[in-house]
Amino acid sequence: MTAAEVREDAASRAAHPPIEPAPRVSIQAFCETAEVAALIGAAASDRRLAKAQVKQNMGGASAAIEVYRNAPTPNVIVLEAPLDERNLIERLDELAHICDAGTKVVVLGRTNDIVLYRQLVARGVNEYLVAPFEVVDLLRAISQLFRAPGAKPLGRLIGVVGAKGGVGASTIAHNLAWSLASVTEMATIIADFDLAFGTAALDYNQDPPQGVADAVFDPERVDAMLVDRVLSKCGDRLSLLAAPATLDRILDLSETSFDTLLDAMRAATPWTVLDIPHVWSGWARRTLVAADEIAVVAAPDLANLRNAKNLIDLLKGARPHDHPPRLVLNGVGMMKRPEIATAEFAKTVETTPAAVIPHDAKLFGSAANNGQMIAEIEPKGKAAQIFVDLASAVAGRREQTKNRKGFLDPLVGRFGRMRA
Repeated sequence: MTAAEVREDAASRAAHPPIEPAPRVSIQAFCETAEVAALIGAAASDRRLAKAQVKQNMGGASAAIEVYRNAPTPNVIVLEAPLDERNLIERLDELAHICDAGTKVVVLGRTNDIVLYRQLVARGVNEYLVAPFEVVDLLRAISQLFRAPGAKPLGRLIGVVGAKGGVGASTIAHNLAWSLASVTEMATIIADFDLAFGTAALDYNQDPPQGVADAVFDPERVDAMLVDRVLSKCGDRLSLLAAPATLDRILDLSETSFDTLLDAMRAATPWTVLDIPHVWSGWARRTLVAADEIAVVAAPDLANLRNAKNLIDLLKGARPHDHPPRLVLNGVGMMKRPEIATAEFAKTVETTPAAVIPHDAKLFGSAANNGQMIAEIEPKGKAAQIFVDLASAVAGRREQTKNRKGFLDPLVGRFGRMRA
């Protein structure tokens, strides 16, 4: 990713804050036009409304009144305003007499008028969106309906997955989490979801007695206190949720196995990096789609090219209103290995690489065998800076000054490692 792209991404994030997932609520929309009906349908399929029950109806406010004369109202009513504003006010007055306490109302209108807005607010309307509006505008409005005043924002999930086994996706995830904690100076979790063969504990030189299995196999017990108890501290701001890495049980996990844990980590920590194994199961797909950011790690060969394109295309389609998956090319430039050129890889995948990490067997091998991060071994090296830049892009921060003297020197001291 170029400096200009990083700055553009950061500016976009500042202007449009992240949209938090809506809770388990019922939403019913009453539309006047096919265009708004299509918008409601697109919003209903978005990952941030995955827990909500969304029903779409035609007929506008008049239809809503007829429905709710003899039925309880949902948590949220979305109304498309008719062309006649006076008719809207009359219908809202009538609807107010039959709405249950606590029902929230969002009106989609066409007139940008402060007098009308005040009339709507006086009648209990929670949000008024003026055309033209997009799916993300509606998603943001619904999300904000359930934010308590003064509540801290939910944390962000960053999923990291390999396009093929053995491409170093776990190494990328672990170093990304290390750099993310440093760049943002916020609490960060690295969660190893490869329950049978995970390497996060080895890479951080930890031997935690508890980890992700305690939460996945007993989801009813998962809360902020349990998450805090099973975390292993890797420094002041970085914590590890380790995998058991044992074969004493068969891991046929259900599609929703990680849902409760993901919700708990969102609520507890600003940043969580998910090390997702190279498997294609219901829970793996669900976890990737639910993530706020995705990094697909690939090596520059044909199998990785095919898999990366398939994976990125699928995730783009499943998350049309999110930032597209970021491509990370790893191990580029290995001696005597035929490789697909970075430009050709990017053209075929239709994604500009967010990071291109050169092959360095000595550096990465030493880090793995010593249980260290790249920034600990070569804090001023090129690879360490690449991880800082990648973390800056994921966090929406401006690009860090490259090769700044001593930039990474405080990392080891700041993240005083707790050795096993």
